[in-house]
Amino acid sequence: MRLAPFIGTVLVALTAPDGALARPGVPQHGIAMHGEPKLPPDFNHARYANPAAVKGGRLTQGVLGTFDSLNPYIVKGLALSQIRSYVVESLLSRGYDEPFTLYGLLAQTVETDDDRTYVTFDLNPAAKFSDGKPVTADDVVFSWQLLRDKGRPNYRTYYVKVAKAEALTERKVRFDLTGANDRELPLILGLMPVLARHAINPETFEDTTFEPIIGSGPYVVGKVDPGRAVSLTRSPEYWGRNLPINRGLWNFDEVRFDFYRDGNSYLEAFMKGLYDVRTETDPGRWETGYDVPAVRDGRIVKETFPYGLPKIFSGLVFNTRRPVFADPRVRETITMLLDFGWLNHNYFYDRYQRSASYFEGSELSARGRPADARERALLAPFPGAVRADVMDGAWQPTASDASGRDRGTLKRALDLLDTAGFSLDGTVLRSRSTHQQLGFEVLVTTRDQERLALAFQRDLKRAGIAVRVRVVDAVQYDRRRLTYDYDMIENRWDQSLSPGNEQAFYWSAAAADVDGTRNYMGVKSPAIDAMIAALLKTREREDFVAAVRALDRVLMSGFYAVPLYHLPGQWVARWTTIAHPSETSLFGYLPETWWREGAR
Repeated sequence: MRLAPFIGTVLVALTAPDGALARPGVPQHGIAMHGEPKLPPDFNHARYANPAAVKGGRLTQGVLGTFDSLNPYIVKGLALSQIRSYVVESLLSRGYDEPFTLYGLLAQTVETDDDRTYVTFDLNPAAKFSDGKPVTADDVVFSWQLLRDKGRPNYRTYYVKVAKAEALTERKVRFDLTGANDRELPLILGLMPVLARHAINPETFEDTTFEPIIGSGPYVVGKVDPGRAVSLTRSPEYWGRNLPINRGLWNFDEVRFDFYRDGNSYLEAFMKGLYDVRTETDPGRWETGYDVPAVRDGRIVKETFPYGLPKIFSGLVFNTRRPVFADPRVRETITMLLDFGWLNHNYFYDRYQRSASYFEGSELSARGRPADARERALLAPFPGAVRADVMDGAWQPTASDASGRDRGTLKRALDLLDTAGFSLDGTVLRSRSTHQQLGFEVLVTTRDQERLALAFQRDLKRAGIAVRVRVVDAVQYDRRRLTYDYDMIENRWDQSLSPGNEQAFYWSAAAADVDGTRNYMGVKSPAIDAMIAALLKTREREDFVAAVRALDRVLMSGFYAVPLYHLPGQWVARWTTIAHPSETSLFGYLPETWWREGAR
């Protein structure tokens, strides 16, 4: 799911226009996770897109990192993720003004029953791949089988729930979901990438490759410079250019992605005009790094885009597979010792806000809210899974005095470590049972990560904890991250207003032992698994919000990551040759809706 990077601060109940109410068992133009689609069957375009946008020209985007594959659907390799939407399409397309609603793309209609025990998609007869061959129901079934058996773990987790997939006609496909007990599954299948059966060898699908994937999307893979650049060029016969959900999107003739190995060269390249749009997350750079002539004379503009999703949760992740982090009291203490106030003032110009909830800044967050009766009923079978102060909404991250040497926080941390069996031996914190110093390694790959880790190292040194900071290149970092070969890493999770199956990919016990999932903590909690199951089967908004908040409380209580910080909005700098619509989506800015001024 795009979590944009994956968005209001409340989950609103959406009402459909007259005549647009979904009828079970009847083909519809769209489907919503809760409630009804906001847009009517005859909608012309999305609010956040400009159907009069100029077509043509090139958009160059910078990417920090590298790539060694063009297949984003497998575990192996670092792939260009944009293949997913620019080149390969799904049956349905997300509406970015709603928490989780999908509208027709490859499929012109979707049908399900009230219990969502099946879903049927009717393919648009105009749909075809870039090589001119039609998209068929057989391609859909093939894609489901291939991704279920050989795709990334999230696909395997989702698609194995399907009891049966069947091509009813050349353009109609039905998925039997009997027993899945998962109301999100029809939407997950609606977002399934549809691959061309005639162009893929299943035997080699799991291998990294620079061979372009054939898709049905608005672009095809053009020039590839391995590890350095990929160009996507407009598919001249793109079948879906006039679909309502596409009007005002996909405006460039070429989209180029240039890769940079370090943050400094990445920023300098933007200032020189080597790429067009830059998302900024570093307050220091935002405040001082853009003092160049192009900004002063207006050729580059800096903008803040509001968005309505939960704020990005970033944290220093404890790998609980390692014995050093087995005790939650140790994890809590280490969390206490991060001096956020000092970091925010000295590194970040006081621009960041402290995170605590995994659904920060939304109605789905449990932070600062006492649990209601629905939440308590869900959590009742799991006594001890949620701390009392988290249940009451009283828990907050430790607030330091921002001096970098807060003695009160240090004393509380040492007291808690004493209950966990650790004592100071001079300036070294040792286990009373093994006499080993408490210590661990933080794995980093960028200079920003390294700077944060070194500040964290300083904070923990005051408590006698030894922190080693290991810097590795991007390829090694990703390999170790995917196989959980680390003590601690920095990571982020982008959440939506309709969290669902991906939560199992993030936090479930089943995901903890499978390489390539996002359960980087290695958490195995029956309470978490139960809350994920509960949110997947809810029908009403109130029950859904309660289940997500209950999940949030269990995660906060486990201290599985040191919560870091978030920005209140999206910071974007762009050269003014690139323009965007006046309206911003619930998900924030969308590059696919932008265009080049003066292009033809």
